[in-house]
Amino acid sequence: MIDIHCHVLPEVDDGPKSWELSEQMCQMSKADGIEHIVATPHANHRYPYDRAKLSGIVESLQGRVGDLPRLSLGCDFHLSYENITDALAHPDRYVIGSSRYLLVELSNYSVPPQISDTYAKFIATGITPIITHPERNPILQSEPEKVLRWVELGCAVQVTASAVTGAWGEAVRRSAEWLLKRDAVHFLASDGHDMKRRPPVMSGAREVIAKLFSADLADALVSKNPKAVILGQPLPYLPQPASKK
Repeated sequence: MIDIHCHVLPEVDDGPKSWELSEQMCQMSKADGIEHIVATPHANHRYPYDRAKLSGIVESLQGRVGDLPRLSLGCDFHLSYENITDALAHPDRYVIGSSRYLLVELSNYSVPPQISDTYAKFIATGITPIITHPERNPILQSEPEKVLRWVELGCAVQVTASAVTGAWGEAVRRSAEWLLKRDAVHFLASDGHDMKRRPPVMSGAREVIAKLFSADLADALVSKNPKAVILGQPLPYLPQPASKK
């Protein structure tokens, strides 16, 4: 498995507060079957994003944990005006590795009406926005059709693994399942932050998806699509969202 969204770097955001905890998270991921982690520290007003500095931290952490899991750098990109402006001008500062994929995070408190135009601008520059955990967003839980429209526009969607297994509650689990039933989910990721409350694991969710839908879908969400992102290739699983219920 490949985890494209994990707050595994130490002392940079609300993830692990020490190098030891960061190493333990990597060990937990490896034991769960995760071979590659994209470190995705927040990029927002609270946690400024310094790509060069963070790249050095990734390199140091890789040296500490050995060959597996492999580590690369992206970010959890907050869609503020300042961030959007900078990313459109300098996308290489924020994308996953050297790919053209960008994890984007919506606020839980508002979804600007012009956000579709922002996604379209990224897509026009060759950047594919990957919308992170819409199933956990209270606004999108009540208006999930917005997510379908963004997928039709050219975005991809990442659902939290622990949402699928019910750790975020029944409403979030139902929201994730609604998107899955409509072919509007392209990745599972841990969004791991620590060892207990938000651990960096995905195997349980993979098993749930395989049971409820198919092993092929589970493999696409945790392996094939994430691998394409790491390699900077088109997603092998990118269906048009369906209207089925």
